[in-house]
Amino acid sequence: MFEHKKINTLNDFFIELHKRPEEGIYFYRLNGYSNEIKTFIQNYYESARKAGVVIEGKIPNPDEKNLAYYNEIMGMDFQMNPAFIETALKKWLPRMNSFQRKNVAYSIYDTLDSLRKSGKNENMLKNAYIKFMCWLYYKFERIVNLLGTEKVPKILYEGEISQYELLLIVVLAKAGCDVVLLQYHGDNRYLKLDLTSQLSEEWKAPDLTNFPADFSLKQLRIQMQEAFERERLYGRASSYKNCTNAWIEGKALEDIQKDVSTRGADNSFFYNCYCLINGVEDKLTYVNQLFLFYQSIAESKRNLVAIDEKIPLPQPEEISSVRRKNYMNLEQMLLDLSSNLKVPENVELQRLLIKAFMDVMFSESKKSGMNLNRLLNQAVYLLCWTKRYQRILFKNWKMPEISCFFYMTAQVTENEALFLQMLARLPVDVLILNPQRTGKGELEDPLLYEENYSETLNIKKIPRENVDVQMGTVAYQAERELDTILYQDTGIYRNQQYQNASVINLKTTYEEIGILWKEELKYRPNFSTTQDIVNLPVIFAKVCGIKNGDETAYWTSIKELITEDTFVVKHFPFLQATDENPMKPYATEFWKNERLHKNKIKNHPSYPYAMLREEMQDYILDKLEQLIKSRVISGTFENGTEYTIVSTVLNLPKEVVRLLQAFDFTKENPKAVLIHTGEKMISLEDTILTAFLNLAGFDVAFFVPTGYQSIEKYFNRKLFDEYQIGEYKYDLQIPDFNHFLGNTWVRKWRDKLLGKGV
Repeated sequence: MFEHKKINTLNDFFIELHKRPEEGIYFYRLNGYSNEIKTFIQNYYESARKAGVVIEGKIPNPDEKNLAYYNEIMGMDFQMNPAFIETALKKWLPRMNSFQRKNVAYSIYDTLDSLRKSGKNENMLKNAYIKFMCWLYYKFERIVNLLGTEKVPKILYEGEISQYELLLIVVLAKAGCDVVLLQYHGDNRYLKLDLTSQLSEEWKAPDLTNFPADFSLKQLRIQMQEAFERERLYGRASSYKNCTNAWIEGKALEDIQKDVSTRGADNSFFYNCYCLINGVEDKLTYVNQLFLFYQSIAESKRNLVAIDEKIPLPQPEEISSVRRKNYMNLEQMLLDLSSNLKVPENVELQRLLIKAFMDVMFSESKKSGMNLNRLLNQAVYLLCWTKRYQRILFKNWKMPEISCFFYMTAQVTENEALFLQMLARLPVDVLILNPQRTGKGELEDPLLYEENYSETLNIKKIPRENVDVQMGTVAYQAERELDTILYQDTGIYRNQQYQNASVINLKTTYEEIGILWKEELKYRPNFSTTQDIVNLPVIFAKVCGIKNGDETAYWTSIKELITEDTFVVKHFPFLQATDENPMKPYATEFWKNERLHKNKIKNHPSYPYAMLREEMQDYILDKLEQLIKSRVISGTFENGTEYTIVSTVLNLPKEVVRLLQAFDFTKENPKAVLIHTGEKMISLEDTILTAFLNLAGFDVAFFVPTGYQSIEKYFNRKLFDEYQIGEYKYDLQIPDFNHFLGNTWVRKWRDKLLGKGV
C-alpha cells in the first residue's frame, strides 16, 4: 500500500508516480484561497475529470436498487479477513489487476479493523463493508483499474466530508490515488474526524485568504467553459503579450521617446505606454515642448498617427466594407466579425488584433443596458477605424517595434474610448492630450495612466510644423485667465466668444416685434448659454393686412425695422430654380446616405464660403444638415427636395453671406424683411432661404398686405407666428425706403416744435 507524502509545491500533484521525490501519493486539504490556488484547482479539476472522480456534495448512500443488485451478484456474506475481501473484489470489480485488488483489499481490511477496535460490532462492520463495495462500484469504478499507475488518478472532493466518505477515500489513497479536499469553511469539521491530521495534510501558504463567497466547482466550471469558448473564438494565441505602463516612470512625453529596446528585457512582451495628460504643466512652454516631442517621434521613423479634436467618423464606404450578418448571440457575432481583421502577411499581428478586439468587446458586453444591436454598431466602428489606421500604425511591423497614436481632444466619446482601449492592447504607444482639462469623457480603463496638471490651455491641435507653434507671453496668458474670470457665467461676453448656436422662436404680440427687433440677443427673454452653445431667442413672423388701412403708417413701421444689418426682399419669386447656381450639379454628391458630406463640400473647387471664418463655415453646414433632417420643407426625402435645399443654401445671396460672417451670437442678430404685395407665388427656393435664415438666427419678418398664402405653401408645419393686424390691400407699390419719410418726417417736426414728451 502507498503512504501519503508531503509536497513542495502544488504542481507536485502532476508529477508521475516514479518521478516523485518520494514514491507515494498526495492527500491534501485546501482551506484558503489565492490566485495560485484557483489555478491549481482548475488544473486538478481537469485531471480528475479526465482520469479520476469529482465529488460535489455528499456521496449518495446506496439505495434499495443498488443493494438489491449487490445482493444478487455477491450475496450478503461477510468475513473479516483480507482473502475474503480480495476474492469478492475480483468478482465485483473485475477490471482491477491483482496488485490493485490486493492493495484495495488490505486497505479495506485495515479500515474495518480500526472500526472494530473503536467498538463497532460485526453487523456494523458488515454494513460498512457493503457501503464501501457499493460506493466503489457506483462512484469509483472508473478509476479502480488506474490505482497505483504512473499517471496517478485524482479524487477532488468539494465540501465537508463525512466519516465513512473519508474512510473509503483513505482506502483509495492507500491503493494509489491522489486526493484533494476543498473545504471552503475551514478545517474544524474535518479535525473532528482526524484530530492530528494523520490521514491527510493541510496546505499552508503565506498569502491565503478565505474562499470567495461565490466560489464553487460549478462556478469554476462555468468560467472554464467560458474560457474554452473564448479560446475557440480567439483562435491560436499570439506569442507576444502587452506589458502596458508597468515600465514607465510617469512622464508620458519622456517615456514615449524611450527606445523600445530599453523598456524591458522579456522578449515575449511588447512594452507600450497608454497615458492621458489632463491640463498642462507650464502654459508658456507647453506648445513648444509638444512640438519638439512630435518632431522627435517623427524623426525616429516610428509609425505615427496624430489626430486633433475628434476621430473622423467611419465613412459609408468604410462601413459597407465590414463583412457582417445577422447574429443570434455575442459569441457568434464576434467570431464572424473578427474575420475582418485578416493580416495574411503577418500572422502574429493578426492574432494580436483579434485578441485586442475580442477583449474590448467582451468587456463592453458586461456593462448594464448593453444589447446585441448596440454592440454590433460599436464593433463596426472599431473595425472601420482599425482597418483605416492599421496601414499606417503597423506598416512592416515586427517585434519589438512600437508605433504611436496621439489624440488631442476635449472629450472622448464612447466609441472613441473603445478604440483607444483596443489600441492600448496592441504594440502602440497611445497618448491622449487634453490641455483644456475638460475630463475623460467616456474613457474608463484599468490600464490607463493619468498625468494631471491644474493649469489649462486653449489649444486644439498638436503642433506639427514650425508654423503651428505660437508661444504665448506671460501677459497673453494673464489676459486669457482674465477672460475666463470675466466671460464665464457673468453675462458679459467677448467678441465672437461662441461658435455654435441653437434657435428658439419667440411667441410675441405684434407690438412686441418692434420693441425686441433692435435689442441685442442677450437681453431678450429665454437667452442662455450652455457649455459652447448659445440659445438664440429670435422672431419669425408673418404680418397680414394693414392696421387701420393707414398705408403711410404701414410703410413707416416697416422702414423702422430696416437697418444696415437687414436683408430686404421686395419682389417674388426672389430665387428660382432656373437661376445660375454652380453648386447645383453636385448636390447629389454632397448629400448621401442621409448625411451631409461636409469635407467634400469644403474641398469642392466651386465651394463659395471658403473665405468665411472657419467656425462660420461649419455653422452654415451644420444648419444646412439640420434643415434637411428636420423635414420641415415639403418633399424632403420624397421627391429629391433635399438636393434643392443643398444647392440653395450653398448659393446664398452675397448680402446674407456677409451678414453671417459678421454675426456674433451674443449681440444683435441679422434681420430679414420680406415684403410680398403681389399675387405671384413665392418659389420653393424662397421658402428654403427663409427657413434657413430663421434656423441660422436671423429675425425674419414677412409682410403680406394682401393676406395671401406665401411661405407656408412649402412648409410641412407652421414655423412662424401669424399676425392679422388690419384690412387687406392689393396692388400696393413698395416705396424706396432710402428716401421714404412717411410719419417719421411728421414726428420729427412735431418733436422739434412741441417737445418729445407731447
